[in-house]
Amino acid sequence: MDIEHTPVISGTGLFTPEDSISNEELVASFNAFVERHNGEHAEQIASGEVDALHPSSVEFIEKASGIKSRHVVDKASVLDPDTMCPRLPERSNDELSIMAEIGVDACNQALRQAGRDVTDVDAVLCAASNMQRGYPAMAIEIQQALGIDGFGFDMNVACSSATFGIQTAADYIRSGNAKSVLVVSPEITSGHLNWRDRDSHFIFGDVATAVLVESKDIAPAEHWEIVGTKLKTVFSNNIRNNFGFLNRTHPETAADPDKLFIQEGRKVFKEVVPMVAAMILEEAGRLGIEPTSLRRMWLHQANAGMNRLIAHRVLGHEASEDESPTVLDTYGNTSSAGSIIAFHKHCDDLAAGDMGLICSFGAGYSAGTVFVRKSA
Repeated sequence: MDIEHTPVISGTGLFTPEDSISNEELVASFNAFVERHNGEHAEQIASGEVDALHPSSVEFIEKASGIKSRHVVDKASVLDPDTMCPRLPERSNDELSIMAEIGVDACNQALRQAGRDVTDVDAVLCAASNMQRGYPAMAIEIQQALGIDGFGFDMNVACSSATFGIQTAADYIRSGNAKSVLVVSPEITSGHLNWRDRDSHFIFGDVATAVLVESKDIAPAEHWEIVGTKLKTVFSNNIRNNFGFLNRTHPETAADPDKLFIQEGRKVFKEVVPMVAAMILEEAGRLGIEPTSLRRMWLHQANAGMNRLIAHRVLGHEASEDESPTVLDTYGNTSSAGSIIAFHKHCDDLAAGDMGLICSFGAGYSAGTVFVRKSA
């Protein structure tokens, strides 16, 4: 492929909310809710009409996920047993939406890192799990706020959205339809999490990432060449969120638990790990890359156990923190942004010629791989 149509990653950006919730804080809030619920329904629980809720613990959370804390846009409301969800003030249509606001922040960081001006960017792809609205597209609002003269659109493949966005951007470069594309993933996942569910109340955190994908001929000397990308989807109900605009036709169901994040965690673990590992190995073989030559794997940050097993199957040995870095412990699961956070924070020390892998996987099922090589 000629240099003009070779896609590279020129820069990345990361917006992190100031507020963070520790496991200790989260458990205290959840257990206060449980105690109140069980007290208010003591008679029904005794008669078997209502199931008693069980308290959570720091030990349970860390063993189940590897998460120790997570950042959120509204800490006070999440920890309040009376609300246990973010309460964000409604903004007028003339104000920048909160998803656009944090997305713009991440995009500006990526542009600064690459030394790029907005006038050089052709497109904005907003790739995230939960859009703030159906339309206008979040990408177009972000494009407008940045001052980009081009086009934008939204795309949602749940936790794999960023890698799917990177391949889409890379394809624009390969085809010559664009020279510079921003892939932005604003993830306010605290809004779709059921903070009252013991099995999942600890999983998610809020963040925004951005990746600038460009043609190699205009990229800065230090960049990451996109050697190859691969996407895969297999339908599954094991991770689901049924909330949408059609719920308006059944208002009595709007507060049902299945209108928030739900998953069959054990099934997901059992089915996704082999699927993703096989996909990575197959694509590495197609590209002529020896898996053991991967200097670093920036995996989706959803579960420490899943990452450990996937990395072991790919590398053939237990991966070190250097080979497969973790940000899950302090960020929680940030959906599509997770692997990009890991890449953003843990890529500067690699040398020219080093090969790495950005990989995400999640609801759908969906999975995406982006093999990259460090230049300069």
